[in-house]
Amino acid sequence: METGPLVSVDWLAQRLGDPDLKVVDATWYMPAEQRPGLEEFRKGHVPGAVFFDIDLISDPETDLPHMLPPPAVFAAAASRLGLNPSHRIVVYDGQGIFSSPRVWWTLRVMGFEKVAVLDGGLKAWRAAGQPVEAGDPEPSEVESTAQLRPHLVRSLDEVRQALDDPEVQLLDARPSGRFLGEVPEPRPGLRGGHMPGACNLPWNAVVAPDGTLRSPDELRGAFAVAGVNLERPIIATCGSGVSAAVLALALARLGVEQVPIYDGSWSEWGGRTDTPVTVGP
Repeated sequence: METGPLVSVDWLAQRLGDPDLKVVDATWYMPAEQRPGLEEFRKGHVPGAVFFDIDLISDPETDLPHMLPPPAVFAAAASRLGLNPSHRIVVYDGQGIFSSPRVWWTLRVMGFEKVAVLDGGLKAWRAAGQPVEAGDPEPSEVESTAQLRPHLVRSLDEVRQALDDPEVQLLDARPSGRFLGEVPEPRPGLRGGHMPGACNLPWNAVVAPDGTLRSPDELRGAFAVAGVNLERPIIATCGSGVSAAVLALALARLGVEQVPIYDGSWSEWGGRTDTPVTVGP
């Protein structure tokens, strides 16, 4: 996208309705919150938006939550949503910036280049007095394609290898209590702690109270405090691959645009008995 990874409310409002511009609602809440994203969408969304269900548009062959689907499965879903790689796509969510970066990342993984996140999401859109509409999504189906860009994804085995590479930094977006193993994981059956040598930068540290992404100077400071060197390779991880994408978006804002995400994240790593775990600092 010519704007970089973010667009403003004003930018979107001026272009809403352009034939090559598609708006995607990616609202998703943690399961314990019991707030289905589609229900939130039906209550109010950016006019003309379609709803991207992170849980449904996923790999049907795994028990892990919302893993990336195979490219053919994704292409079929994108087609139903009226999305193809020729479109400019703006993704937002209801919280501000939380789940929209996951869909921004997913689209990029699948070869969609012209994708950005609405800074501040639906909260900022409403706060600016912009119109919303209610009801079910009404996508117009189009032909679509998907081409996996593997450099933006990491597997369990690749993360294992990264543990032995002193140049690679694992960056965990979970809250510090979960990272340290002091607070139970929200998903049952997972061990507490983190991957050995990982850095911790909770995702909400890069998001301002109003739901917008923090300024570049603030972001640089946050990554520095977390011990992250922006000149060295980074793999982002979290609980299930959602909030890791918030850090990937923040890094993209700083020009570090090709950060891969460990898709299985702690749901996979912490659910096994053959993966090393560090508890505490």
